[in-house]
Amino acid sequence: MTARALRGEVVSLRADPFLEDPADCLEHIPDALVVIEDGIIASVGPWDEAAARGLDVTHYPGGIITPGFIDAHVHYPQTQMIGAFGEGLLEWLEKYTFVAEQDFANRVHAEEVSAIFLRELLRAGTTTAAVYCTVHPQSVEAFFAESERFDTRMIAGKVLMDRNAPEALLDTPESAYADSKRLIEAWHGRGRQLYCITPRFAPSCSPEELAAAARLWREHPGTYVQTHLCETTAEIDWVLDLFPGHESYLDVYDRAGLVGPRAIFGHAVHMNERDFCRCHEAGAALAHCPTSNLFLGSGLFKVFEARRADRPVHVALGTDLGAGTAFSQLRSLDEAYKVAKLGGEKLTAAHGLWLATRGGAEALQLGDRLGQVAPGMEADLVVLDPAATPILEFRSRFARDLMERLFILMILGDDRAVRASWVAGRPVYDRDRADAFRYAADAVELG
Repeated sequence: MTARALRGEVVSLRADPFLEDPADCLEHIPDALVVIEDGIIASVGPWDEAAARGLDVTHYPGGIITPGFIDAHVHYPQTQMIGAFGEGLLEWLEKYTFVAEQDFANRVHAEEVSAIFLRELLRAGTTTAAVYCTVHPQSVEAFFAESERFDTRMIAGKVLMDRNAPEALLDTPESAYADSKRLIEAWHGRGRQLYCITPRFAPSCSPEELAAAARLWREHPGTYVQTHLCETTAEIDWVLDLFPGHESYLDVYDRAGLVGPRAIFGHAVHMNERDFCRCHEAGAALAHCPTSNLFLGSGLFKVFEARRADRPVHVALGTDLGAGTAFSQLRSLDEAYKVAKLGGEKLTAAHGLWLATRGGAEALQLGDRLGQVAPGMEADLVVLDPAATPILEFRSRFARDLMERLFILMILGDDRAVRASWVAGRPVYDRDRADAFRYAADAVELG
């Protein structure tokens, strides 16, 4: 058994601020000792020098230790086109996305982008993500191989689409099933990797393609499904034209057998009450992608409506690169606050931390492993630096309480505010280290 420990201020969530008073939901230890054994948090409590005796303790003076951030909707192949000039969703896909994704037929290119993408996630404090690859199986293999080197818990899969895209990006229901089955057998549950069956969105999938996805999901319990839902009104109109007789966009997936626990629907901006109720009943999750929805002008996600107490729907936070404009979930929360404000609601720092950590873990059916700084949880942690920039340091001096300190980080912070990212009890990223990134096997030593 290997044991090590972190010392610093700890903030985590004891309860859901969407359902309880946000002020009562934060778990806070101003000077804490977090003991880690074999990648799992063994204990968390107030700093005690005697308790730390004999342990390898890493001290982060002034740092705030929180659960690692979770990104529930992100396209790693779009890393190379982040910041492409704004279009509407459908035009943007055609002009930029489908062009970029054709490069991933080349395994070497997929390996290069995977390496950059995962490092940028870790730089931003994100330790788990639900990731879209491309239609090419090698794009999945390259991604999981790089994730395995860091020992990050990632959820990813091959995109399925057999229509309404360039010929070079199309598969068939038969090849989609066969390729995905092989990838599931190779990667699902291998170390910390989890597989996600990934029909891109209903317009790119024939009924037969959706049926193949549903068959894969039935045959492989524990796998995930991810796709897009109700991102724009034009997209919804197109879906209903392509699938006549369906009650809604969600109904297309529901009738195909793709709505349930471990189903993650990206965006969900234009939802109706019936669809919210169906997601609640089924245990499906919605990924709120504020930077993307604002960048493309898609609309304002109703997070408080989704989390309504009488039928709360699982909601997590997504960056949706490359329509999303930052890897940082702090940047996502800055925009999520503004989206909520435009809808007449107030997103506190407790709400934000919930979406980025424990709420995300519960949405992904990983709440028993991730999302809290608590005994028994996997030791995926981020250390935040409230003095990372001159304005953060100055503004934080005037914070009246913990909630305001966290809110300042949420509004003014970005990847510079991430001091370190720990994965399964190892510091795979350290901002102040000469070699900032280390694979898990090389991150045993802290120096």
